[in-house]
This record gives sequence, C-alpha cells and structure tokens, in this order.
Amino acid sequence: MNFKDQILEGIPDELPAKKPYDESLNHAPKRKDILDREEKKLALENALRYFDKKHHKTLLPEFKEELEKYGRIYMYRLKPDYDFYARPIDEYPGKSVQANGIMLMIQNNLDPEVAQHPEELITYGGNGAVFQNWAQYRLCMQYLAEMDDNQTLVMYSGHPMGLFPSHPNAPRVVVTNGMMIPNYSKPDDWEKFNALGVTQYGQMTAGSYMYIGPQGIVHGTTITVLNAGRKIAKDGEDLAGKLFVTSGLGGMSGAQPKAGNIAGCITICAEVNPKATQTRHKQGWVDEVIDNVEALAKRVKKAKAGKEVVSIAFQGNVVEVWEYFAENDIYIDLGSDQTSLHNPWAGGYYPVELSFEEANEMMASNPEKFREKVQESLRRQASAINKHTAKGTYFFDYGNAFLLEASRAGADIMSEDGKGFRYPSYVQDIMGPMCFDYGFGPFRWVCASGKDEDLQKTDEIATKVLYELKKNSPAEIQQQMQDNIQWIKGARENKLVVGSKARILYADAEGRIAIAKAFNDAIGRREIGPVVLGRDHHDVSGTDSPYRETSNIYDGSRFTADMAIQNVIGDSFRGATWVSIHNGGGVGWGEVINGGFGMILEGDKASEDRLKSMLFWDVNNGIARRSWARNKEAIFAAKRAMDMNPQLKVTIPNLVDPGLLD
Repeated sequence: MNFKDQILEGIPDELPAKKPYDESLNHAPKRKDILDREEKKLALENALRYFDKKHHKTLLPEFKEELEKYGRIYMYRLKPDYDFYARPIDEYPGKSVQANGIMLMIQNNLDPEVAQHPEELITYGGNGAVFQNWAQYRLCMQYLAEMDDNQTLVMYSGHPMGLFPSHPNAPRVVVTNGMMIPNYSKPDDWEKFNALGVTQYGQMTAGSYMYIGPQGIVHGTTITVLNAGRKIAKDGEDLAGKLFVTSGLGGMSGAQPKAGNIAGCITICAEVNPKATQTRHKQGWVDEVIDNVEALAKRVKKAKAGKEVVSIAFQGNVVEVWEYFAENDIYIDLGSDQTSLHNPWAGGYYPVELSFEEANEMMASNPEKFREKVQESLRRQASAINKHTAKGTYFFDYGNAFLLEASRAGADIMSEDGKGFRYPSYVQDIMGPMCFDYGFGPFRWVCASGKDEDLQKTDEIATKVLYELKKNSPAEIQQQMQDNIQWIKGARENKLVVGSKARILYADAEGRIAIAKAFNDAIGRREIGPVVLGRDHHDVSGTDSPYRETSNIYDGSRFTADMAIQNVIGDSFRGATWVSIHNGGGVGWGEVINGGFGMILEGDKASEDRLKSMLFWDVNNGIARRSWARNKEAIFAAKRAMDMNPQLKVTIPNLVDPGLLD
C-alpha cells in the first residue's frame, strides 16, 4: 500500500502488527498515575471507541499496559510505517489544495527532525501535542484527504469530530485545544483529563499545525537578545565578548544558541537531556558541548578574552552554572531561562543534584518529592541570579513562567512592593514596546512545493518588499524594518530550515499584506508553488497571557482573554484556511488563551481578497486593544492604521493627567 492509500485508509479494518518500543528514541516522560480505578476503565473505553468491536479484546490489554506504563494511551501500534516529513503539496491525496496544505503542516509538526517526542505526537514543550493518539492522526488525515472546499473539519483537542457542510470562504479546519471550564484548568486537571483522552495541551503552534521547527524562535530570540544588548550598551557597542547564560535545548528552546551566534555574543545554554544536546549539536545549532562546569568556566574566559562568537551547550543543570559563576566572579552580561516551566512537574524543569534518569523516575513514582526538589532548585537558581544582577547582569524572564513558578516556590524574586516580580518579562522590557505595540510580530510562510528554489525566491520577494516599505516608514519603526532586512538577508547562510521550507520575519500589517500579495502574484504567474501563511500565536493579537504576551498591558485587563477570542473569530470569517484557539501555551495550562491561523495562497483573486481582509484584522485587533490600554506606541500605530484605511475607526483613549489623581 503506497503513501496516498495509507492516508485514505484512515483507521484500518485489520489491525497492523504491534510495534516494539524503541528505547533509543526521545520519548516523552512517564506521566503521573492520576486516575482512579473507575477512571482508568473510562480511559480505556474512550480509547477503544475508535475501533470496531472485533478488535477490542486484542487492544484492551495493550492500551491498559500503555496507560499503566506511560500514563497515557498513545496507540503506538497505529503509528503508520511511512516517513513523517513535509512532502510537496501535490503528493497528498485529496480534493482540496487547502486541505492538502494542512496535511503537509501536520506532517511537518511530527517530523522527527522537528518534533521533540514524535512517537507520542508531541512537537515541543514536553506536552505540546498535535494529537492525543495515533488513531486521531489517522482519522484526521483521512478526513482531510476526503473533504472538499464546501466542508469544514472540526477538531476537538486532537479528536476529529467530523466533516460539516460549510462553504468555500469558511475555514477548512477549526481547531480547539484544552478549552476547559475555567475552574478545571489547574495542572492536575490537564493530567487527569488528558489521561482520560478527552483534552490535550496544544501548546501554541503544535496543536495548530503551524510549528516550523526552531527557526521561528531563533528569529524572536535573536531580536530579543539584540535589543537586550542595546539596553545594556553604554556607548552603542555591540554584543562582542558579552556572555548570555540560559537553559533549554529541547523543542523551541533549542534555538537559543543559534540566536546567540547571530546576535554576536558568547552563549551558554544548559541542558540536562543528553539526547536533546546531541540533536542540537548534530544539527549545528550549538557549536560546542562541555559537561564540566570548571572546564566551562575556562572556555568562557578564553572566549571573552578573544571576543569570540561561540555557543556552548553545558551538559548539566543550569543552577550549577549560575552558582559556580557567582562563586568564581565570572561576569554574566545577559541572563534568562527557557526551560518548560509551564510544565514544571512533568519534565519541563529538572532539579539540580538529580540525574536526568533519577528525575524521570521520581516525577512518576514520587511526584510530591519531585515537586519539593523542583521548588528547592528554583529557590537556589533565583538566589544565584540575584547575586549576578547585584553586579550588573541584566536578567529577563523569557515567558516560560520562570518568575511565576519561582515565586510559587518561595524564591526571593518579588519586587519591593510585593505585587510584581523584581525582573521584567522580555515582553515588558523589549518585545512589547519595541515590536508588539507597533504591530510587529512573527509572520511566517512555508513553500508548499517543498522546493528550495521557491524558498529562495520568496526570500528575495520579501527582501524587495521590505526595502520598498522602509523608504517611507516613519522614524519610530526604522529599527524594526532594518532588523528584518538584515535577518532575511542572512537567513540562508545561517541554515535555519529544519523540516518544511519555511521562513519567518517580524512584520506589521502593512508588511504582511504587501509580502503576501507579492507571493500570491508570483504564484499566479507560476513562478513559485502555493504558499502557506501563518504566524506564531506569540504575536500582537493572538495571545492573552498576563505573564508574557500581554505583560505590558497596565490598565488591569491583562488577565482578560477577549483579544485572543475576538482574534480567532475575526480570522475565521475574514478568510483564514484554518483557525485554532487553545488554553495553555508557553506559560502554562490555565495561564493563557492563545489563537492562531493558517492561510493557503493559491495565486488567484480569491486568495488576494482573503489575505488583505484577514491579515489587516489579525494585527490591528491587537493594536486597538494595546492602544486602549494607553500604550503610547500602540496609540501611534492605531492612528497610523486609520490613516492607511479610512474604514478603520479605533476608539482612542483620552489620557489623564497623573497629578489629577494624587
């Protein structure tokens, strides 16, 4: 049976052979045993409903074993035997170009070169799932292959609810992930309901099929590190010879050393999982690997003296680095953390003084003890960071819930008034005022042909558009425009592609629309194949997250989620090919609501109409909200957007004299 036939088969009538469990692969950690006896029966019943009754006796003991051994039912037997990667769009069976593009993006999310735990359908972040099990994957792909442009596939947390009649301008797929009743969004609620097979953690771009490998976060991290360097620069100097210390080499966090190299500094990125370290080193995303903190210190001193641009993976716990460098007076210029602290009790953060294997064992067998160890480690890490910042280190929270979880652990991390944190989130200090409030965020595209020459052509098209826009851009956004031009010009030489032929840059609504229209025109002239547009949810409008994306909203509304919900509703009727809305993401289950979209450009007038309508809304929704919060950069951007489109009428706040309130 060939690839297309296997897609069309869906859940097979006859079960495939049971597969051996490959210990050499990078598997998800065992989840905690949280279900009682009756709930385990329910989880098994939920899993078996995907299969004909004739298979239940065969599958029951197998699924029971998976639940007991791994804490979840993944249905390993059902994983297809074909390779997972973003095939050219015309290699997928189907009646709809749009549906084929979505299949391409799903397979990219599960590509072993891209995904963190592909056997468990997890793309990144330790729990960012595309599907809960392999039956869901098979059924979803079958529906996509069968549907036409008068149908919409409805996805409930990885489960394909079915195809419903709609129309060509409706989304082809609508995705929801983890949309819990608010009182059921605690971490253990995710553990329980995910184990039952009724919800999942879609992260941001995992469960919305829009992850493009670490390139996406490389760009955001590069801009963050560059602008952090500008904040600490005393005489306008660059980052040469300056040291950036952080942690995490899995999933998205694996982009940090590559970003450090592009930004031009010395980077130390600690990682406890040897497989993650080996993967990033093999891919060329990190230059060197050192597993001894004393040797690391010597290497850093040499790099500082020579003003080297080098990235070093420390095979060990980052707490060791912070503490040893404090004791030995090794100056750290920039510091952050990108472990998956949104998921602290299930593999997102590993405590110091436990080996990787010991930690994995303890988190499943003795979760309360593991929790104590994690919190003790966070207190030690925060204490060491405080010693460095007292000497001048600029430390920022990189939106991974580090400060939030450290505060919950009782670390000395609060501001003097006790209401906030002593360190800013990177959105508060850097990305919010410098990018999001002006409408700049992570616009991305994928060349669905799979041709490298198409990616090169789109790079050239985007560069030309950016140069033209920069000529007439106001002074307030000249730096953002220049950073993007430099990024896109150097994108190929930095070998950023992992998986699909994708690219990312930070653009505002004007830039996104102009670039997308230029792509669509090129597709119409048959110079390139179809293009998939999207963005990270981590953007101007897509995400309501009080400790990250909306942490620079100070009118009291940062704990509301109207913006993200309005965003995905507005995208859906303005022409998005697929839309998604999730509970959870980079900062944790119950801590954020985030929405995303995908759009297929086919080179016709209908694609042009959709891109103009949807992309304008997708950015300016967030600008309007940020403007109403009295963010001066967003007020500027909102007024500029109204000048550009007379049909836009944004409610502008009247500013109050602060002295009047005293």
